[in-house]
Order: sequence, then C-alpha cells, then structure tokens
Amino acid sequence: MKQYIVGLGEALWDMLPAGKQLGGAPANFAYHAGQFLGLENVLALSALGNDALALETEEAFAARRLPIYMPRVDFPTGTVRVTLDERGIPSYDICESVAWDHIPFDGRMQDVARRCRAVCYGTLAQRSPVSRSTIRRFLDLTPPDCLRIFDINLRQHFYDRPVIEESLRRARILKINDEELDIVGPLLDYSAAAPSDVCRRLIADYGLDMVVLTCGVHGSHVFTARESFFRPTPQVRVADTVGAGDSFTGAFCAALLGGRSVDEAHALAVEVSAYVCTQHGAMPPLPEEMKSRACRV
Repeated sequence: MKQYIVGLGEALWDMLPAGKQLGGAPANFAYHAGQFLGLENVLALSALGNDALALETEEAFAARRLPIYMPRVDFPTGTVRVTLDERGIPSYDICESVAWDHIPFDGRMQDVARRCRAVCYGTLAQRSPVSRSTIRRFLDLTPPDCLRIFDINLRQHFYDRPVIEESLRRARILKINDEELDIVGPLLDYSAAAPSDVCRRLIADYGLDMVVLTCGVHGSHVFTARESFFRPTPQVRVADTVGAGDSFTGAFCAALLGGRSVDEAHALAVEVSAYVCTQHGAMPPLPEEMKSRACRV
C-alpha cells in the first residue's frame, strides 16, 4: 500500500523583485523531500482558485513532477509579495481570504492521512477556521508512527497561542528559528529561560521527539530529551534565502526516513539549505551527489 510524505497547507506564488516564483512552505518541503525519496512518494495538499493562476500553478507543479492534490474553491489562488533586503533576507506581504484559507477535508484527504508516512505543517494555513479544521482532522487520522513535523513558520500576525499549542500537541518534531523562539518563549510563559532550556521545556511539555532550532548564520541545533547537536552554517554566496528553511526540513525528514541518525540528518539538512541559498527561488534542483545521501545503503 502506497505511503505518502505530505506537505499540508498554503500553496501560493511568491512575487519576487525578479518575477514570480512558485512557493508555499508545504509544497517546498514536499519537493525537497521528494528529491531524496522520489517525487512519486510525496504529495502537496492545499487548494487553488477558479482562476488563470490556478492553471499556471498546476502546470508549474507538473513541470517539477511534484504530485499535488489541490481542489478548486471559490477564492483566488494565493499570492505573496516578497521583498529582499541587502542580505537577501525576505519579508512577506501575504494576501488574505485566498484559496488555501479554504482547504476542504474530503475523502481523498482522509485516505492520504491514513497512509501518511510523514507530514509537515505550519501556522500560516491555520489562520482561517476552514483550513485549520482540515489540518487538525488530517493530523488526527495519521498513523501513530507518522513523522509529524510542525515547521512553525510564523508570518505577520497570523498565529496565536491556541494554534501553536494545538499544533505542538499533534507534532513529533518542532522546527523553529531563533527569531520565532523569541516570540514563542514568552507566548508560552517561558520568557526567563535560555533558548536551549526553552527547547527542552517544549519537548517535555508537549511530548516532542525533538526540537530543531535554526539560527541563520549562527548555525543550527537539534535537541532531543537526552542529546543535543550543533552544526555551523556554511559560508556561501547568497542569491536569496527563500525556501532555504523548507529545504532544510525536507532534507532532515528524508534522511530520518532513510535510516540516518539525527546527527547525520542534521548535517545533510545544513548542507542542502546552504546550497539552496546560492540559488534563486524556493525549489531549485539539487545536485545528484547530494540527493544520493539521504538513505542509508
């Protein structure tokens, strides 16, 4: 029986200064995980509008050979205006009341959930009641051994404590960056704790397997209940950082599913995200040599 690796949530176009690029964290995650484990094994779940941009979205995913299930709904296909600072760091203006705010839960969603090997989700697509309900119902139907990754992905004002806590309770892995941790710590009343202590409290309080903490140029950490790992960030010539975090998550997930240790998965994720930073857009193809290293032979 086929099992799926799923990116669940927003599907959208990043309107970059150089032109629009297909994006959305869940689809980015699915694409990068699929580069390691086979694109036929992944699925991006969202919703599209009944408009020309929806057809362009489907064609763009097909060109990347990324399988999708994105029903059409009576709202426009999502767009985000992205601006980059002098370091290539993006900021986002995210349109509201768009298709991915209204992802329907249907029989296909239910079937995929029950056969889900790993799923990545965040807070952004939970800003609306319809998609929030769909995401929770999907997660609740996944098998106990499903690798549920909460890539928190805080954007603008589209999050609150209840959404974060409900998402943590359903997760096995939390991925968060240092700026997000500075927000989440006080929000969950961990304000006096050091970052490493916040990560360990999150593991203890929400029953997580691990927390992945990325700190930009200052490296990244993985915390479990008993161990911690650190990797420095490679120095590269940055084209832009759009999608780099999603590629990290996709590589990390693929390596864990491929039988790699946490430390090995962390090392690969760091290398992949650094490479993506040297490319334009969120979904560049990875070098063949890199793609061969997720699975233990």
